Amino acid sequence: MALIEIRGLTTIFGPDPKAALAQVRAGMDKATLLASTRHTLGLHDIALDIEAGEIFVIMGLSGSGKSTLVRHINRLIDPTAGQVLIDGQDVTALSVSALIELRRSRLSMVFQRFGLLSHRRVIDNVAYGLEVRGVGRNERYQRAMRWIEQVGLGGFEYQLPSQLSGGMQQRVGLARALCSETDIILMDEAFSALDPLIRSQLQGDLLKLQAELGRTIVFITHDLDEALRIGTRVAILKDGCLLQVGTPQEVLMHSADAHAAAFVRDVNRARAISIGSAILPWPSDLPLPALDRAVDADASIEQVLTRLVGRKTPLAVRRGGAIVGQVSMEAVREMLAQQD
Repeated sequence: MALIEIRGLTTIFGPDPKAALAQVRAGMDKATLLASTRHTLGLHDIALDIEAGEIFVIMGLSGSGKSTLVRHINRLIDPTAGQVLIDGQDVTALSVSALIELRRSRLSMVFQRFGLLSHRRVIDNVAYGLEVRGVGRNERYQRAMRWIEQVGLGGFEYQLPSQLSGGMQQRVGLARALCSETDIILMDEAFSALDPLIRSQLQGDLLKLQAELGRTIVFITHDLDEALRIGTRVAILKDGCLLQVGTPQEVLMHSADAHAAAFVRDVNRARAISIGSAILPWPSDLPLPALDRAVDADASIEQVLTRLVGRKTPLAVRRGGAIVGQVSMEAVREMLAQQD
């Protein structure tokens, strides 16, 4: 069973969403619904499974419903129809007290505009989730300092948010989510307000932390390169509907429809696709090389290109502790050409 299950989730904004729901189920699209009833279709019949320990990226253009979707997981928004389940527990049916406890113990959120308490120092912002749970001052400060150091803000713990740069403020938001020690972290456009260099650094930091901690992260973005870099799996939304779910490579190489294909058309495929996608059998008449001379099947094509250019003999590819095939510049060109 998936950690987070989303079943038939439909959300309509307007004065009478239940009445509008009947029209949507009869086939009325988002534009027609708005024009004829003045109701907005936020999400339509979304079904998703999110596994424990993955970075699940939800992406789409503005108005696609991605932020609306993530806000259903912690029930900041109630759906018109459908369910959200965490470990089999229906979040949409929880009482107010049970929902508060779920948010305190299982869920934390990193916002696009940082969401820091401006009158509180960094250490108090980071420790806020523990404070709400009633953890004593000394203990919560000790635990908060661990995460402040982890995100590279040691020495800034007694500064106010206004004394920090935007990138540093976002690190505070990330440290706060990690310090709460919830197993699920929701990140809504968390890096989109940052300049490209800081954004790239924080993406790298997130991947390193995830490798150590194994939290379940639901990450919202409109940036395809970001989605492909950090996502274990990616979901693409359009007009409140789910178009496709798959690994970054699946989304790039096997687009579900024309809109999904257009979405990924301009991405640097060499950076996002692994060299294992262009693998061929190892020639039977050649001896197997040593493992340390082979490239890892999960390495990106871009990472391996310098070893392929001008090479006249096959380059071995390994997976785990075995040679699983070979790759050549010609095979890479043919594979990438098939995606154009």
